[in-house]
Amino acid sequence: MIDTHAHLDACEGTPGEVMARARGAGVRRVLTIGTGIEGGHTAIAIAGAFDDVYAVVGIHPHQAGVDAGQLHRVQELRELLAQPRVVALGEIGLDYFRDYAPHNRQQQLFDEQLALAAELGLPVVIHARSADADTAMRLVSHPGTVILHCFSSPGLLELALERGFYVSFAGNLTYPAAADLREAAARVPADRLLAETDCPYLSPQRVRGKKNEPAFVLHTLCTLAEVRGEREDELAARIEANAAVAFGLPPLGPPPLAPLPLPAPSP
Repeated sequence: MIDTHAHLDACEGTPGEVMARARGAGVRRVLTIGTGIEGGHTAIAIAGAFDDVYAVVGIHPHQAGVDAGQLHRVQELRELLAQPRVVALGEIGLDYFRDYAPHNRQQQLFDEQLALAAELGLPVVIHARSADADTAMRLVSHPGTVILHCFSSPGLLELALERGFYVSFAGNLTYPAAADLREAAARVPADRLLAETDCPYLSPQRVRGKKNEPAFVLHTLCTLAEVRGEREDELAARIEANAAVAFGLPPLGPPPLAPLPLPAPSP
């Protein structure tokens, strides 16, 4: 299994401790996210310390505010994106729910990063919240690989299906009120499905109240398998294969044949 979106620098414990627990749960690779230039340096350093961690680097829409100082730093991403363990540009996009930055500045930042990803031939990891129309308008013509991270916008599903985007589900898929997300998960083609934790946020229902971490991606996998009527071990192998294609990861050996055990809630 793979966790395609984690913030290892914000988890409980050191990255080494977090990764040890992930491996014990059967998680074989993790993508750690660097939000902003400084966060990108941190993510790259973490990825460089582990054979099973890769980095995704980009400027988050929250950082487009006047005082955040990130809007004019897009070109600084070039050096970070050239590092060997960086596999995508993200998370980038639009967030009108939190509204921490003016919409026009978010849009400018998003447009510039999409253009940079297209120039460099890198996948983009998309953050979209309460901004379906403006997000869709930009992604409909984007020429590269698109990953809809922490999918929570059913209004973007038809575009994703039409354009062949990857759709990644996080722990909120497991919440009792998230029937619309489970319906969406059942419709995503098998070769476009991904899973993530977005840790330390969005702990799955069984461990809700605990700080999320990569080991807990198995809980989301369990729900995905249930709503799709598939075996967990087979679905885990398929998600690993999908992630390898989406992010250009090197191949792994065969996954374990036995069903993956769910990690127990933290004490």
